[in-house]
Amino acid sequence: MPVAHPDRPLDLLCLGETMALVAPARPEPLEQAEDLRLSMGGAESNVACHIAAAGHRAAWCSALGEDALGRRVRREIAAHGVDVRHVRMDPGAPTGLYLKDPGHGVLYYRAGSAASRMGPGELDRVDLAEARLVHLSGITLALSAGCRELVHAAIAAARAAGALVSLDVNHRPALWDSTEEAGREILAAAREADIVLVGRDEAAVLWGTDTADDVRALFPDVPHLVVKDADVDAVEFTAGERTAVPTPRIEVVEAVGAGDAFAAGWMDGLLRGEDAAGRLARGHARAAHALSSTQDIPSPSTSPTDRAPRAGEARS
Repeated sequence: MPVAHPDRPLDLLCLGETMALVAPARPEPLEQAEDLRLSMGGAESNVACHIAAAGHRAAWCSALGEDALGRRVRREIAAHGVDVRHVRMDPGAPTGLYLKDPGHGVLYYRAGSAASRMGPGELDRVDLAEARLVHLSGITLALSAGCRELVHAAIAAARAAGALVSLDVNHRPALWDSTEEAGREILAAAREADIVLVGRDEAAVLWGTDTADDVRALFPDVPHLVVKDADVDAVEFTAGERTAVPTPRIEVVEAVGAGDAFAAGWMDGLLRGEDAAGRLARGHARAAHALSSTQDIPSPSTSPTDRAPRAGEARS
């Protein structure tokens, strides 16, 4: 079973696009909202911010436009305690933008963004041997051919450096030419990872599976496979064991961002050395907070109630 080296200076390095985010200040449809909030959102940086909020050391690698939105996104992520020194500011392409429409999903304006122009060369700015975990998602695979090459190069480089590789499927149909292409490309990348997180509904669309055990049959060699079944449960397959933890009952305000929160909670448990049940419970707990708000990530001013130990402190 792969090990997340506890002596490395960085707990988590996330790589992927983050966009400026416009969302109603209250949970109401975008068309009717009078008050809007400008912030930022992206699967990988969301995870980094959650991990930093839990007290771990997190960094984010990406590209942003050298524009007002890009500078704002970079500054806001840094305010969450995430290391942003690996973020490249691109003067020749814009920062992506998306809008949340509560109850109706999201609207993307990200074609031709700075992040879509990333490629394997981004890794020249990063020392993956510093990280315990490297986190990626299927979203990056869909952004461009260069981004697809970057994902595979990052997986290979991270594993060569002894870091654990996590991949969240994060299927976004609007970003792919076809479901068949998405299923093929995501499957190939996920089979290279040490940790795979996927929704049961995503797997059904991409690969025609019906149950968590069907998904495991597709990934028999992945050391940690987590299959989330929305309001039913989450199941982790690890070294021949199957662990399921029911989803807690909560009132859902906005579903977008909950998967990132779950991933971060699960990783928080892994970094703390907890067993599968503990990891899944932490995933559920952090996802519940995201589901109860229109925000993808916690406010940087919020003091987490359950922080990981800092350097020099004992780890549980």
